Amino acid sequence: MDFMTALDIGASGLSAERTHLNIISMNLANVNTTRTPEGGPYRRKSVVFQATPLDSPFTKAMRSELEREVQGVKVSGVVTDQRPLRRAYDPGHPDADGQGYVSLPDINVVEEMANMMTALRTYEANAATISSAKAMFNKALELGR
Repeated sequence: MDFMTALDIGASGLSAERTHLNIISMNLANVNTTRTPEGGPYRRKSVVFQATPLDSPFTKAMRSELEREVQGVKVSGVVTDQRPLRRAYDPGHPDADGQGYVSLPDINVVEEMANMMTALRTYEANAATISSAKAMFNKALELGR
């Protein structure tokens, strides 16, 4: 693995976790949203991560077998959660049904905060990886002088 590969792996992790944080933020912002452009209440979303090769096919062919196992990560998709909606009694709400119940997204704020902490720690770990690779590269340059 060369210097640029370590940076590419770290960058792929940063990009994937940034998307993850955006989705978590969107879930928290819409915890009480009862109307969407698609109709109905907001539905919780989550990301699906997928391992991905970092190199082009030409570069991949030129590498040894050991180096081919190195992969980054990407967000392969955003999926809509199929949990049932939460019902709350609020007869004065404009979206209340005939019995006075409003359908709200089933978003657990504590779960979203825990997911956000995990995404934040993963983001920090990827940033530390990039910093370490950069420090190693600078040290190697100093040794070469």
